Amino acid sequence: MANGITASDPVVQRFDRVDALRGLALVWMAAFHFCFDLANFRLTESDFYRDPFWTWQRTFILSTFLLCAGAGQAIATHRGQSWARFWRRWAQIVGCALLVSLSSWWMFPRSYISFGVLHGMAVMLVVARLSAPLGRWLLPLGLLAMLLPRWLQDPLFDTRLTNWVGLVTHKPITEDFVPVLPWLGVMWWGLAVTQWLLHHRPQWLGGASSQVSAGNSGDNHGLAWRALVLLGQWSLSFYMVHQPVFIGALMAWQQWLGPRPLSP
Repeated sequence: MANGITASDPVVQRFDRVDALRGLALVWMAAFHFCFDLANFRLTESDFYRDPFWTWQRTFILSTFLLCAGAGQAIATHRGQSWARFWRRWAQIVGCALLVSLSSWWMFPRSYISFGVLHGMAVMLVVARLSAPLGRWLLPLGLLAMLLPRWLQDPLFDTRLTNWVGLVTHKPITEDFVPVLPWLGVMWWGLAVTQWLLHHRPQWLGGASSQVSAGNSGDNHGLAWRALVLLGQWSLSFYMVHQPVFIGALMAWQQWLGPRPLSP
């Protein structure tokens, strides 16, 4: 998922709790995807498309990432990040989204990802950046964005060229679908809440890892925290690498040790 984008000034401290929350979501996402891969290779039996145990996990993981992305934009605009820096990061996200589409088409030609989390992130980050001056108005706008797909659907939005808006009459057949509506509402909430925290409670957002570092370097809790912070700072790289590693490992396992098909 997209990292929070910091200002170019290297002396500005990162807000470590935002990074750690993103890192925790990455760990959860990786576990979720590994379980999905096991089911896809028919090594376990799980229904990731209809079982609420899995579908709700996906919702919570995605919501956490989008909240963090909104927080990242609040921090970036608060620090005066230039549009040039924003567009460089945005171009990386778009490039990774295209790679996801190509790789998913190779694995799932009938249900490839045409508008997944990175595609949605690319569109929503631009909207979030432009709408950041709205401040607290983003809270009701976010609620409206979440509710609008329940109130308004039209067959016009059921094609691959238009379903990215989110006003579909039925979910498309695809391995990942993150339309602008309702998910922009979650990013707007992360943006608005973090703007408030930056002005009123900035200490709630950061400083934890530096405090831990001053303590016992052998403390397991401290090491885990710093690992989450570091992971959150490299979220896009981790997102792009983890699935090829999982899938490659499972393919190698089946190739050399032989598959264990499910009993009928």
